[in-house]
Amino acid sequence: MSQVKPVYSRILLKLSGEALLGQQDFGISVDTAKAIAHEIREIHDLHVQIGIMIGGGNIFRGIYGTEAGMDRASADYMGLLATMINGIALQDALEKEGIGARHISAIEISGVAEPFVRRNAMNYLETGNILIFTAGTGNPYFTTDTAAALRALEIGAQVILKATKVDGVYSADPLQDKQARKFESIEYLDVIKKGLRVMDTTAISLCKDNNIPIIVFNLRKKGNMKKVVLGQKVGTRIF
Repeated sequence: MSQVKPVYSRILLKLSGEALLGQQDFGISVDTAKAIAHEIREIHDLHVQIGIMIGGGNIFRGIYGTEAGMDRASADYMGLLATMINGIALQDALEKEGIGARHISAIEISGVAEPFVRRNAMNYLETGNILIFTAGTGNPYFTTDTAAALRALEIGAQVILKATKVDGVYSADPLQDKQARKFESIEYLDVIKKGLRVMDTTAISLCKDNNIPIIVFNLRKKGNMKKVVLGQKVGTRIF
């Protein structure tokens, strides 16, 4: 019996901060972080090189601070720091799975993370380490979606896996509209034209200009991440 091989050798996984909530309303569920780390390990065991961009919405989202009257830049910096807390938690969970993980931040805090240097990052990948990217691009006004697209291009990822709580891209929010239609695949421009809230316009444009596909899938269904990497039809492909 021949061994099933992955269709991608290097990926960028985009995780929202909310992915670490579990059943909580705020913060980090250690059990959920462990479960995600285990699923990532299954991909790592297939000799796939993995970069992860993680958000911080489970702790603080910059837009909420802005809506409450904070300066936009200050609120965004707080959100970027929240991603670093998540990065520390995910690194710990991955290391407990027996995987080397490097926490790389766009904001320098030398005690908990190292700065992004592309040559170093590529060396880490090639020696079997998982890269955890935090603090987005390091700048306010840019989302972690845009940062995910940027880092994917910098490390030469073949695809961006966008982990969500629904099983793909829909014409409307399927949690609110039962008539929402799921797209098996959709083009970048149609995502923008239809105003679908998958990733922000800057991220979609970066992927379009550089021909990097995005696969949106449900993280909550065990084994989905591995199925995507093996080329099975899961979620929605944006191309």
